[in-house]
Amino acid sequence: MNGRKLAAFALSGVMAVGLTACGGNGEPNESPAGGSGGEAYLVGICQLAPHDALDAATRGFKAALVEAFGEDGVKFDEQNASGDSANCATIVNGFVSNGVDLILANATPALQAAQAGTNTIPVLGTSVTEYGVALGIDDFDGLVGTNISGTSDLAPLDEQAGIIKELFPDAKTVGLLYCSAEPNSQYQVDTVKASLEELGYTCEYYAFSDSNDLATVCQSAADASDVIYVPTDNTVANNTEIVNNICQPAGVPVVAGEEGIMGGCGVATLSISYYDLGVATGKMAAKILTGESKVEEMPIEYAPEFTKEYNPTIAEALGITIPDDYVAYEG
Repeated sequence: MNGRKLAAFALSGVMAVGLTACGGNGEPNESPAGGSGGEAYLVGICQLAPHDALDAATRGFKAALVEAFGEDGVKFDEQNASGDSANCATIVNGFVSNGVDLILANATPALQAAQAGTNTIPVLGTSVTEYGVALGIDDFDGLVGTNISGTSDLAPLDEQAGIIKELFPDAKTVGLLYCSAEPNSQYQVDTVKASLEELGYTCEYYAFSDSNDLATVCQSAADASDVIYVPTDNTVANNTEIVNNICQPAGVPVVAGEEGIMGGCGVATLSISYYDLGVATGKMAAKILTGESKVEEMPIEYAPEFTKEYNPTIAEALGITIPDDYVAYEG
């Protein structure tokens, strides 16, 4: 245990990790709860791409650690891979060389890069849907058992299928639009497809390899589908304008796996708060850094609450009536 870890370990019995100083909007207040008297922890953050969901998770993560240790007690090496999985590997290797105390891997490709890059530095994932799929673990039971743990953004997929049934009961065909390079997207569309078929829909996969062929594949989906479903797919999240520019003029509604995608091109979603997910991950990180918990003994944590949301702008443009129990998106 190095000097900064010893200094902060003394705090572990008295510090409150929770964000009790948060304001009403969920963002952190300026005054942190406390910090260590020694050298600051160094935390590396590898975020796959700049989009609303991942950005919110990173903000929440940092806020939780600043709340725990103070502005001077923790420092962040925050880097963005700009949507390129290969960049994640380069970033993680840099963190390993610099001897960071902990790595946040924000999104599945970042987590996979961290898994390949180190088996000693604690790694926490966030914005990752299914850890068993992401890490290649068969019969995953919720505990990775290595230097990796984290939080999942998985919303109940059968309930996401239920949103399509609730809003579009007369639809016949659902197009499943996703990036084939993202294993958690494949997992989601497979699961949603099974639920939708049980509800009587005919489903077709529309997989694109990267952003370069998204428009072509999306056009094919719009031409052949009554409704399109998009999972928590990072490539779509970075290119919602492409999807919206095709689907909205065609009159084809998009149901999305998360709020940020819905805000750009969708009509509805069953979503979580990615900021709160980041906060939960930051609380886990604080426990690891102080020695209160061991990463190999920490099960994956899941979002406790889900919200039915709708995009009033797109709903109005498509003439879709939304039930009263949906919350209007204000992003």
